Amino acid sequence: MSIAENIALVRENIDAAAREAGRTGRDITLVGASKMNGAAACREAVAAGIDALGENRVQEMRQKLSENAYDGAPLHFIGHLQRNKVRQVVGQVALIQSVGSEALLLEIEKVAAALNIAQPILLEVNIAGESSKSGFAPPELFRAAEKSLSLPHVQTRGVMVIPPFDAGRDETLRYFEETRSLYVDIKEKLFHNVPMELSMGMSGDYADAVRAGATMVRVGTAIFGARHYDTGGAKI
Repeated sequence: MSIAENIALVRENIDAAAREAGRTGRDITLVGASKMNGAAACREAVAAGIDALGENRVQEMRQKLSENAYDGAPLHFIGHLQRNKVRQVVGQVALIQSVGSEALLLEIEKVAAALNIAQPILLEVNIAGESSKSGFAPPELFRAAEKSLSLPHVQTRGVMVIPPFDAGRDETLRYFEETRSLYVDIKEKLFHNVPMELSMGMSGDYADAVRAGATMVRVGTAIFGARHYDTGGAKI
C-alpha cells in the first residue's frame, strides 16, 4: 500500500476508536513519525494530508529541513532531546513533544528567550519509572508544569508518554489511563483556559490510546512501512 493509502487506513481506525469514546477522528491529531524516511516520503505524507510530521533525530531533521521535506505540515520533535542540541531545534519546530527534565525545560527557555520567541512543548512523563528512559516521574509532573508557567518563552501545551515497549496490552492500557489522569489534573488546575494535547500511542497501540483519551498519536511504521536499521550491512 502507498503512504496515502496507509494514512487513510490509520485515519479510519482512529475514527472508529474515537467514536467508541464519544469523539470522532477530527478530534485527533495524526503525527507521521518519519524517522529513517527520506524527504520524498515526507512530501508524500504531506500531500496525503498528514496533520504533522515528527522527527526523533536532530541531524536527520536538519538534513530534511534543508530539503524542504516538511513544507505544508507542522514539524514536531518527538525524540530524546539532548541539552546541547536544543539550539538546533528551538524555533525550527512547531512543538517539542519530549521535554522530560527541568534542566531541558530551562535550556529551552534560555534559547527561546535569545530568539525572542515562545516555544510550544509537551511535558514527557516516564509513566513506568524506566531507568533507561527520560521523562518526569509521575509525582514530579505537576511541579514541572507549575515551573513551566513561570517561563515566559515556553508554552506548555500538554503531556506526552511512551509506555514500556515490552508491556502487554492490559499493562499499556493502564499506563495510558494513568497518564490521562495526570493530564486531566494538570489541565484542570493549571491550564484550564489553554488548549492542551495528550500525545500517546504509536503504530501498535494508537487505537487503544485514542480510546483512553489521546488527542494526538505518533504513527510511523503503519504509515511509512517497516524501518530498516543498518547493522553492518545486514537489514533487519
